[in-house]
Amino acid sequence: MNRYQLPTSTAVVHEWLVSRAGSEKVVEQLLAVCPQADVFSLVEFLEPEAIALIPPGTRVQTSFIQTLPWARRHFRQYLPLMPLAIEQFDLSAYDLVISSNHAVAKGVLTRPHQLHVSYVHTPIRYAWDLQQQYLQQAGLTSGAKSALTRLILHYLRLWDLAAAHRVDCFVANSRYVARRIWKTYRRPATVIYPPVAIDRFRWQQPRDNFYLTVSRCVPYKRVDLTIEAFNRLGLPLVVIGDGPALASLQKTAQQNITFLRNPPDAVVSDYMERCRGFVFPAEEDFGITVVEAQAAGAPVIAYGKGGCAETVIDGKTGLLFRQQTVDHLVQAVQYFDEHRSQFEAEIIRNQAETFSEARFQREITAYLQQKWLKFQQGDELE
Repeated sequence: MNRYQLPTSTAVVHEWLVSRAGSEKVVEQLLAVCPQADVFSLVEFLEPEAIALIPPGTRVQTSFIQTLPWARRHFRQYLPLMPLAIEQFDLSAYDLVISSNHAVAKGVLTRPHQLHVSYVHTPIRYAWDLQQQYLQQAGLTSGAKSALTRLILHYLRLWDLAAAHRVDCFVANSRYVARRIWKTYRRPATVIYPPVAIDRFRWQQPRDNFYLTVSRCVPYKRVDLTIEAFNRLGLPLVVIGDGPALASLQKTAQQNITFLRNPPDAVVSDYMERCRGFVFPAEEDFGITVVEAQAAGAPVIAYGKGGCAETVIDGKTGLLFRQQTVDHLVQAVQYFDEHRSQFEAEIIRNQAETFSEARFQREITAYLQQKWLKFQQGDELE
């Protein structure tokens, strides 16, 4: 084998395969780079419209959680078992192991002759920096269940820190996540932005008179902030998404706000291509929908922390507001509405193209080749 090529015996490890979201699209592109790789996932419950992310003939091995009662709908409830489950995969036959990690995937057990590269979407947010928010949202701030949950999260942090030492090299999906990896694990990480399907979007469509947000309806996404802001503004807003907070958001929204629950991808693309502006108030690790909106030529109004600060050019492809409050979002939308002619669709589209799938494949291939060569030569990897 050419020393600059990747080994053919490669394993790709992911937490769970249940949808075609951002982290699964990374898996899809990793399999394009390593077409002979086998896939390991705690569970695999892909719906027919998402099954295409796994190439035909690819071997997918799942854990014992796949067969546990109610796993299809409630596999996340088995979080306390996931560290044990991920450690049961036998990866001894592979030279290269790539884990796609947002929870426990990096905890697989490897041997000295194996190179383990972990692409990190985020350290486990609900176990580290978002623990208090997670407990409040779940109504677990006091009582016996709260104590048990805190104990589980304490154990998970200890295991997660130990699992980080099993990784040879870290890759982060943004500079923001690289800083969090350093804060959590004291390990450096190379930034390779995730792939975005830029060509799926048209960017020269006429703009309609509505704003758009696309998001899971969970508290940290701060869709509530967007709802309250547009209640004040009275401007048309379309909210696309689903989640446990959807019903309460619908109750607080006024008549200028429309909700679409889980429409097809083609409908989402159409709304992105026609919206006046795309609103994103969350502090996100990367924020793939923000890049998708720019691929559709839509200016973005986003909170200026996290991944959005790396993907939106303030004043050219969108506006970044500095405090995560209703007042600051209202002011940003009002300013944008008065100056929207300064945002050119072609410039916005060009920014999105720097996050393309082809770019990801080039960068991850070069990175893996470089690390594999150093590993073979016995050089330092970090």
